[in-house]
Amino acid sequence: MSKVIIITGTRKGIGKELAEYYLSKGNIVVGCSRGESSINHNSYRHFQLDVSDEKKVIDMVRKAKKEFGRVDILLNNAGIASMNHIITTPYRTAKDIFSTNFFGTFLFIREVAKIMIKQRWGRIVNFTTVATPLRLDGEAMYAASKAAIENLTEIVAKELAEFNITVNAVGPTPVPTDLIKNVPKEKMDALLDRQAIKRFGEFRDIVNVIDFFINEKSDFITGQIIYLGGVNK
Repeated sequence: MSKVIIITGTRKGIGKELAEYYLSKGNIVVGCSRGESSINHNSYRHFQLDVSDEKKVIDMVRKAKKEFGRVDILLNNAGIASMNHIITTPYRTAKDIFSTNFFGTFLFIREVAKIMIKQRWGRIVNFTTVATPLRLDGEAMYAASKAAIENLTEIVAKELAEFNITVNAVGPTPVPTDLIKNVPKEKMDALLDRQAIKRFGEFRDIVNVIDFFINEKSDFITGQIIYLGGVNK
């Protein structure tokens, strides 16, 4: 049976690949990004918004529910990163990172959970990063925003468990996308060297974990953070 899936940040990168992957499986996908849609599919709906814009997030989720009758899965993919030493980190940059990464995730969870509670079923998957457990220098704001998402994941998993809603998070290693294109090679090599499996992440690695989390049989799996590449907390 097809599912109605909301995925944030679907214009490019992992978000676009996730949307196309789940569309290819016969699902309905409702996506969003700051830019116009880059996906043309009969079962895809796109909303142009900033994930930290409360009114627009509420409107998007309500319209998805009105058109399709339910929301089964939420994938909080949208995120931004910036590498700065703490003393050269602009306040605006810090606010932008938390607005997109943390507050965007919070808003979508809050609004989608209202629907899932009435359905008494749902799957929520958030995105963290290995930068958090590795305590990567130069990524204080990015790693801190994802640490907040991890804590949010663990607590919300408890709050929503009684409604048959699971909440988990996947923490990818670096994947060759726009998010890391400006990171110096020596920095990237040093990061990969700290992984047990020393290679870049791939889309298949990420979707493998997401498929596990959203599987009907994974109803006893919640509040979990899975990092890729053999990275541990």
